[in-house]
Parts: sequence; structure tokens; C-alpha cells
Amino acid sequence: MKITATAIPEVLLVEPTVFGDDRGFFFESFNARKWQELTGLGTSFVQDNHSRSVKDVLRGVHYQIQQPQGKLVRVVVGKVFDVAVDLRKGSPTFGKWVGECLSADNKKCLWIPEGFGHGFLVLSDVAEFLYRTTDFYAPEHERCIIWNDPELGIEWPLAGRAPMLSAKDAEGSSLADAELYE
Repeated sequence: MKITATAIPEVLLVEPTVFGDDRGFFFESFNARKWQELTGLGTSFVQDNHSRSVKDVLRGVHYQIQQPQGKLVRVVVGKVFDVAVDLRKGSPTFGKWVGECLSADNKKCLWIPEGFGHGFLVLSDVAEFLYRTTDFYAPEHERCIIWNDPELGIEWPLAGRAPMLSAKDAEGSSLADAELYE
């Protein structure tokens, strides 16, 4: 497993070691001992989630203001553009974002720590997205920042197309008006 810090050092790109031949492939998508050895993080996951979305669906930017969730995310079918946004007011990278293409082909994962917002855009006809979280889903604490907030300036690869949004995502707040982490 190879772990690389992104432009926001706490957000990590995880590239598993893949063993493959003409029969298929095998890789460990998570190994707690290797994770702790390579990151120094004693992360404990409590919930696994699986979503399926069609092309141009944009989900996010989501976070839980209480019971914040760290997320280890990956794609098992298709391709997405995945984004993490630093929502910690005192952080030197507050309001900054990083984005990575995650796909079934490249098998990369992204670690998004607590204190970050998360979103993704489906680039393939369909995508299945898996993520492990460090705390349970708490809908009463869920918040959403609008995907196209000009202060964030996320460069979604839409090529002029309009994203498909849920009502919650279409009505997200601006960064300036959002409830944020201290």
C-alpha cells in the first residue's frame, strides 16, 4: 500500500498493492496494521456505506457538525471526481479543497478526516461508491454546503453540463453562512 499526502496534508491518497493476472486481481482494500504503520492513525471504522449513482450526479458537499465522520472512500464500479473541503476554521487550509479521480480501474482510495466536507461527481455512466466511516450517520447533525459556492471555487469537471442534484444538495448553504468546525 502506498499513501501520499495531497495538497491538504491530512487528506491522503491511498493506492493499494494489486496482484493481478489474466484471471483477475486481488488487493487488500484496508488493513488496520498497515494503515497505522503508514499513517500513524489508529482509525476505527464503525459503518460501511455503498451508493450507486448515474452520470452527472453530484453529491455533496456533506459533513456532520457533531459526530464528525472520517471517511475512507473508493469506487468499485465506474469513475468519480471526489472532493474534500477543509471546514476547520482555525486550519491553515480552511476553505481549501482537493480533488481526485477515483475509479474501479485505478482502485485508489481517499482518506477524508474529521473536520472536512465531502462530495463527488459521477463521471461514468454509473458509479458504485463505497465508504467506511469513523462515526455513525446522524441526520440531525448533517450539513451541506452548496456544490458551486464561489468562495470554495471547486473545479467540478462538468464540461458545461448541469449536475443532477438532490433537493438537499441544491439548497446547500454558502461557506459564509455554514455552521463550521472550530
